[in-house]
Amino acid sequence: MPNISTHLVSRFLFPLHEQIKKHSSVNVRKSMENTQWFSPEEITQLQIERLRQLLIYANTHVPYYQKLFAGLNFQPEKINVLADLQHLPFLDKPAIRANLEALKSNQARHLARFNTGGSSGEPLVFFIGKERVSHDIAAKWRATRWWGVDIGDPEIVVWGSPIELGAQDALRAVRDRLFRSKLLPAFEMSDQKVESFLSTICEFRPKMLFGYPSALSHIAKHADKTGIIMRNLGIKVAFVTSERLYGDQRKQISDTFGCRVANGYGSRDAGFIAHECPAGGMHITAEDIIVEIVDSHGHPLPHGESGEIVVTHLASRDFPFIRYRTGDIGTLDDKVCDCGRGLPLIREIQGRSTDFVVARDGTVMHGLALIYILRDMPQIKTFKIIQESIDLTHVLIVTEGGLSQVDTGQIIALFQARLGRGVIIKIEQVSEISAEKSGKFRYVISKVAAG
Repeated sequence: MPNISTHLVSRFLFPLHEQIKKHSSVNVRKSMENTQWFSPEEITQLQIERLRQLLIYANTHVPYYQKLFAGLNFQPEKINVLADLQHLPFLDKPAIRANLEALKSNQARHLARFNTGGSSGEPLVFFIGKERVSHDIAAKWRATRWWGVDIGDPEIVVWGSPIELGAQDALRAVRDRLFRSKLLPAFEMSDQKVESFLSTICEFRPKMLFGYPSALSHIAKHADKTGIIMRNLGIKVAFVTSERLYGDQRKQISDTFGCRVANGYGSRDAGFIAHECPAGGMHITAEDIIVEIVDSHGHPLPHGESGEIVVTHLASRDFPFIRYRTGDIGTLDDKVCDCGRGLPLIREIQGRSTDFVVARDGTVMHGLALIYILRDMPQIKTFKIIQESIDLTHVLIVTEGGLSQVDTGQIIALFQARLGRGVIIKIEQVSEISAEKSGKFRYVISKVAAG
């Protein structure tokens, strides 16, 4: 039986909050909790109908797509299968930057301006309407409820987006108190700061955690190191998102906090794409999201083959994201999850294209090939690998007691074995490694085009 405070928030206070903001998230979530049990065939039919509506709307109200469809002689009302999307070109970041105003619907009102962090290049500016916001909130809310928790259950959020942190005014503080949510900024992770985080978590006794996997696992490691027991707080689940979740991070978070870990995949620009259920399936929010996997030439790939994730957001009429290239690499699964939901699955999300490195002979490999070399060395606390060019890789390392010449030589030899014998491996021992401006932490950044 739900806690009285949780019931009050989820049934009354949060719906009132959403109504004031003119969001339809409550009704959308209720609808999604019905459609998630549709058969795969029924979900596909729902996607086709919603896709047709989106494209007809874009052809009527969005200047960019009016011009594009006319040039292609594309007739959106004739959409009958999802593969018809392939008649349209991709939308990418340069196209959005060049057509920012033309991508806005002439019917759009109250658009919110957003931008990505730009950690791998120039930030992207784009706009989101209330329909899109409502659907993304509803998708996250539904996925939260899969794990036996709800809005209003005590929650600790470890986050670093300037948008969230910039909103910490009196109104936001009151709202967080009402909804029993507490934000811990992920920008600074000094020992002193992490100790204060642990103290707050112990005092707050949350039912759920939400944050970057790197931040939550770092906090968990510090608890273990200092002998602070966190398993008895009653935490039911840790939701992680916005970075690749590594196996050792999942185990660290789960073991330290005594809870399951639920992986989420999405982004501010592409939307709430997929979320893990308790049975282990990574379900696509198929009522709102169509996912395609394409190769380096843009050709569609079948289920089971790895390629770039391309997203069409069906609730983005005010500023359409149609065949948007995310830059992430993943694989679709054709299985049905044991949980019984008909929502399609992403089997594997391998990370961004910039999380891959390129050897001198042109071989493209995931950064894990280098990450595991450093992870296997117990004296290394943390690190960042930056592939500056095909001939130079820069490795920043924070150690416990320093690296010997033998250690350094071993790292160089193992890196060269993967990247090429002539590649320069520049190792720099530093006292700390800062997170990105967003508060995220990236272990690998490649400046070499992987396409």
